[in-house]
Amino acid sequence: MHETMPTTAIDDIVWPAVPDRRNATILALLFQFEQSQWWEPNRLIEAQFDQIRQLAAHAYLTVPFYRERFAEAGLTPADLDGPEAWRRLPLLTRADIQAAGEDLVTRALPAGHGRTKEIFTSGSTGTPIRAVRSELWEMIWSAFTQRDHLWHRRDRAGTLAVLRESGKGKAPYPDGVVSPGWGRSANPVFATGPSVSLNIRTSVDHQLLWLVRQNADYLLTHPSNAADLARLSLERGIELPDLRQVMTISEILQPAVRDLVREAWDVPVVDMYTAREAGYLALQCPDHEHYHVQSEGVYLEVLNDAGEPCAPGETGRVVVTPLHNFAMPMLRYDIGDYAEVGEACPCGRGLPVLTRILGRTQNMLVMPSGERHWPLLSSPNIKALLNLAPIRRYQFVQRDIRSLELRVEVSRPLQASETDALATWVRDKYGDVFTVTVTEMDELPRSPAGKFQDFVSEL
Repeated sequence: MHETMPTTAIDDIVWPAVPDRRNATILALLFQFEQSQWWEPNRLIEAQFDQIRQLAAHAYLTVPFYRERFAEAGLTPADLDGPEAWRRLPLLTRADIQAAGEDLVTRALPAGHGRTKEIFTSGSTGTPIRAVRSELWEMIWSAFTQRDHLWHRRDRAGTLAVLRESGKGKAPYPDGVVSPGWGRSANPVFATGPSVSLNIRTSVDHQLLWLVRQNADYLLTHPSNAADLARLSLERGIELPDLRQVMTISEILQPAVRDLVREAWDVPVVDMYTAREAGYLALQCPDHEHYHVQSEGVYLEVLNDAGEPCAPGETGRVVVTPLHNFAMPMLRYDIGDYAEVGEACPCGRGLPVLTRILGRTQNMLVMPSGERHWPLLSSPNIKALLNLAPIRRYQFVQRDIRSLELRVEVSRPLQASETDALATWVRDKYGDVFTVTVTEMDELPRSPAGKFQDFVSEL
């Protein structure tokens, strides 16, 4: 089986494959993506605003929330001739989405967009929302899944191991679940090998034993989980000889995770920046560790405190507009994340670059002065922390303006000297203005969606 062979809809025609209508549409999108990724930035923006005007006109006519919003801004969809006019439209917040309810959903979905489906986010910002998506939008989501596989040259005949499922009783240890393909977004278009999945709430010890048994070629999981598995592999001298790549999703990828995975298994980490309500936002470049905005599917802005675009090297708030979801348009949606803008990529793609995705406001350390900082730990930082005590997993929590708590899962109870050393390390790292407590826990909490945050601010 060739790794990029499309599936055929006619049994006795296997090559060249004759795809069904849905798969033919996805392949047509991929053909266009192959051309547009090399366009100059201005040409990409021009095409995006051709689509934005279509989306905005639909929203203005059929979505009650937007008729009022455009009127307040003194705009009509025809005025949206570029980024400057676009920035006159107010941001859409999660609180707006909650308050608007059905007034954000179209009263008339155009022909060809299919049926609709509602989803709910996990509410990692503390403000959970409902979103409505069309079949057409989900088909375009599948095309970006295919782009990621193609960009990173994955052998589709291989086995994909997935550690994401968090539902109670689903994909339980010791066997998990075996499926004939890589998932709905992948195997209908191209033939693939099997996928195997295990509940992410399984203990890390059992996850690692399960992975050894699977002999998988690829692993898809959250960054924090990949780090836990890699760290345990190093401690126990366990190798995964067939593993080719670790794919990470849903959480912020700390740079140290790449180093840890490389040290444990000698494979790269490939990260994806997605949101359930907004789709694929950015994918890791095939040739570098930074990210390319998926401009064919989303108009993404990175804005400073004045609401102006950030320049390369600057960090700002991420604002996104999915271009093709006419079921529930999200125009200038403030997703709650921060990212750093990058220079044009040496690979030659015109797709905008994000150097880093830094996380949400709630992941920022607030100093007593009121200043905010990203509490990122480098690989040497993490190594130094782990050398102080038998830590399996850690989490920082800022409860108030002058106190930090370091929560730890440990392989044995801490000695008093180790607790003191950890508290000293935290003050040295973040400032002696903080009172530091160290708390031992049997298990650090994950969100209902199985996500984990290594720094949480409760301010």
